[in-house]
Parts: sequence; C-alpha cells; structure tokens
Amino acid sequence: MSAGGQWDQRNRHSGLNSRGWHRPVAELAVLTVCLVLFSRLHNLAGSDVAQANANARALQSVERTLNLDIEVAANHWLAEHAVLMQAAVLYYRRYYVPLAVVLLWVLFRHAETYLTVRRTLLVMMPLALVAFWLVPMSPPRFGLDGIIDIVAEHDLVLGDTSRDMTNGQNHFSAMPSMHVGWSALGAYAAWLALRSRRPRLALLVWLFPIVMIAVVLTTGNHYVLDVAGSVVLLSVSIATAAVWTVTVARWRLHRSKRSIE
Repeated sequence: MSAGGQWDQRNRHSGLNSRGWHRPVAELAVLTVCLVLFSRLHNLAGSDVAQANANARALQSVERTLNLDIEVAANHWLAEHAVLMQAAVLYYRRYYVPLAVVLLWVLFRHAETYLTVRRTLLVMMPLALVAFWLVPMSPPRFGLDGIIDIVAEHDLVLGDTSRDMTNGQNHFSAMPSMHVGWSALGAYAAWLALRSRRPRLALLVWLFPIVMIAVVLTTGNHYVLDVAGSVVLLSVSIATAAVWTVTVARWRLHRSKRSIE
C-alpha cells in the first residue's frame, strides 16, 4: 500500500476524508499558506513604536509590582557564559526546525492528532494577530535599560538583523511570545501523538518550550508576562479547538441522522 493510501486509511477514523485538500500534501500547502499569511499580517502590525514603548513601560511597572522583573538579571547572567550564549542564540534562531519536523510527523503519521493541532493552530494565529494589533509591545532589548541584545550581538550567521528597522519585520510584538507559543504548540502536538503509547516520552517533549522560555528571557527578547501571555494564548486556542471539534462532530451526527430519515 502507498504512503498516501496508508494516510487515507488512518483518516477514516479521524474525520479526515481521502478526497481533495484533505490529502497530506494539500494539507501541507494549506498550512504553508496560512503561515505565510500570518507572517505578512504580523509584520504589518508593528508600526506604532510610541505605543509599543508605552505598553512596555506599563508592563514593566506591573512586573515590578509583582516582583517578576527578572529580565535584566537573567540577561546579564547569560552574558557571562559564552558557550551558553551561543547555544541560546542557536536555539532561538533554529527552533523552527524541530517544530517543522514534529508537524510533518504528525501530519503523515498521526492524522487524527494533526486534525486537533490544525484546528488549534487556526485559532491561535488570529488571536495572536489581534494581540499584536491591539497591544504592540517593545521587547526588553529595545524597551528596558541595561539589557544586552544577545541575539543581535552574537549571532554568527544573521548578525544584527533582529534590530534592523528597515527589513520589514515587526520588532514590536513581544506580547505574546510566539517563540514560546510555537514551541508549546509543537510540544502539544508531540504530546498528543505520544501520550497513549509512550507516556514518559510524551512528558519529555515539554522541555522544548520550557527551554525556549529560558532562552527568550535571558536573551532580552521577552518579558515574563509575555511568556504568561503565550500560555494563555495556547490554552484558549486548545479550548476553542476542542469546542470546534465537538461542534463539528454534533453537526455530522445530525446530518447523518437526517440523511437516514
């Protein structure tokens, strides 16, 4: 049996049929288009620098009140460890590689899990865009005195492109942290696929976003509350996707009953 046939057979029990865009290659194309569109809209949101700086000052004030203002101390600690610094830069820049591998693995090997992940992703992206548009946020490396921009100063490949204001990227979307958000989504996908057969390994995959949290805080790219925002974003997306799944299942059941009648 071909790989496409195997994928179709697994899909009979997952709500994905074997026709049209539900085939894995078409799914991959749709996913790619969605991510490109998200990236374009994300970059359009970072135009109000004054508001981003004001929001950053307000967030810093909240963190000081809650004793969560650890960014400068964490950043200076990392700056004293050259090997860890390079590892953090590499992790920050290349995290999308394991993320892409996980999504492809789930797509081709765990179709039912992919359906859940896809719905979560489709909820997550517009919610993040709303946050970027409504609450632009300067990252610590721009908005907090004493922060060393470790990624810009120690990236041996891309250099200081992360602070190039002319490259068309949105540099003022620290809330929520999508590095943490995407990493957590990848861990969630792997956890869903592994939890029944390999529960211990399923727990280990959560180290991926946990390490990313340490990386974004110590490199001066995000505040503690940005990370909290990412957790809220993923949690709301998972809950909404679950409601979506139940709603679709009920609609299909209702439709099948009507067709029988």
